[in-house]
Amino acid sequence: MFKAVIPARHASMRLPGKPLLDIAGKPMVVRVAEQAMKSGADEVLVATDHADIEAACKLHGLQVLMTRGDWPTGTDRIAEVVQFKGWGDDTVVVNVQGDEPLIDPALIDLVANTLLNGQQDIATCGHAINNWEEFKNPNVVKIAMREDGEALYFSRAPIPFPRDAYANQDWPQGAPEGQLGIRHIGLYAYRARFLKKYQTLPAAQIEVFESLEQLRALANGFRIKVCMIQDAPLPGVDTAHDLEKVRALFGSRLG
Repeated sequence: MFKAVIPARHASMRLPGKPLLDIAGKPMVVRVAEQAMKSGADEVLVATDHADIEAACKLHGLQVLMTRGDWPTGTDRIAEVVQFKGWGDDTVVVNVQGDEPLIDPALIDLVANTLLNGQQDIATCGHAINNWEEFKNPNVVKIAMREDGEALYFSRAPIPFPRDAYANQDWPQGAPEGQLGIRHIGLYAYRARFLKKYQTLPAAQIEVFESLEQLRALANGFRIKVCMIQDAPLPGVDTAHDLEKVRALFGSRLG
């Protein structure tokens, strides 16, 4: 059994009020919660800092908790929920991003069960990168892995760096078939004890350099298991263009 928490922040640089944007007649955050409730989670909760999001969730019968408005990350917001709810240290909590209305419930189950069946502190997902453009793109976060499937490092740079093949963009010798690198998918399952500790840790230098909060965990000795998936998940919503694509996908499903 595990919990699913959806952090929903009203402020957004690209799309202000993003959790409340309409998707096929319902606010985006409601669509996300509906997907999460199709997973094996025994509790689904929205954590927000805004009264309008709270009201929209209550209108649709969702469990919602008002949190502080000054948290720098969704992880901090979820940690507040853990403390408020009094969840035990071994409770597994999945962070379901509030801008992923098409998230596959099976993917939520996969990351939760990876942690439930392992000894790590965190679990997340990745899939193979099979083209150079994606591998070199700094907006695509890459993972370097240990042989046992735990994360060594996350970076916006192309890692592991194929020294001899990079200049000519040849296929690196020894690379797995169809895999230049591993793309990180930003879905996390945490043990509650990690979340309680996370808020006491200062930002790590590598976290600040890369602008990747998961590096704080690695820098402090926490273990992250990576479960590999075959294909990239359906798109989330970061921009107005993304929103129109997701609306069209919902329209085709409902039509």
